[in-house]
Amino acid sequence: MALVNPRTRREQFNGPAGALEGAIDEPTDGAVRGVAVICHPHPQHGGTLDNKVVATLQRAFVALGWRVVRFNFRGVGASAGAWDEGRGEVDDALAVMQAQRDPALPFALAGFSFGGFVAAAAAARLERRADHLLLIAPASGNFTLPAVPDDTFVVHPEADEVVPLAATLDWARPQSLPVVVVPGGSHFFHGQLGLLKTLVTRHLCASTVCR
Repeated sequence: MALVNPRTRREQFNGPAGALEGAIDEPTDGAVRGVAVICHPHPQHGGTLDNKVVATLQRAFVALGWRVVRFNFRGVGASAGAWDEGRGEVDDALAVMQAQRDPALPFALAGFSFGGFVAAAAAARLERRADHLLLIAPASGNFTLPAVPDDTFVVHPEADEVVPLAATLDWARPQSLPVVVVPGGSHFFHGQLGLLKTLVTRHLCASTVCR
């Protein structure tokens, strides 16, 4: 569980199954350079918007001047509804994105583990594609991930004990999609969250104005 940031603004978002518990973090100087929505890991295995990998992604985006929106899927925390095996959770993500996306700003969609599956599935249904799609240890072994744009940023730990690296490589190979492998990394990036933040920051800075 990640520590609660006192600057985080807790919100409720309208979801298809009822209110969704959410959180919004703003850049410290108030100059918003983009909007990012981040999807958390599997609800039935303790995944919430406060997951430490999700929080690491949030900090990377905020440090670059992005507004970050996180939310709990249906049935998690104070969010209404119940687990829907991934179908309704994709609908939840789309509802949050459609409400929080600012057409005047770059938009990023990110997800960790099950949240990576949701992010990929939601991205495939967007009328206007995301400027950035980031998938961290996506749940390629347990869910059917769609094909994604060729500039999608994928990171997977070498020694992932939950989602085997081979499963993500098998999904990425037909797309000729590069995968960044973290040597010796575990699914939750134990001891390597700093490295993950650096990798995400480098990726964003390759196509975004950095501070």
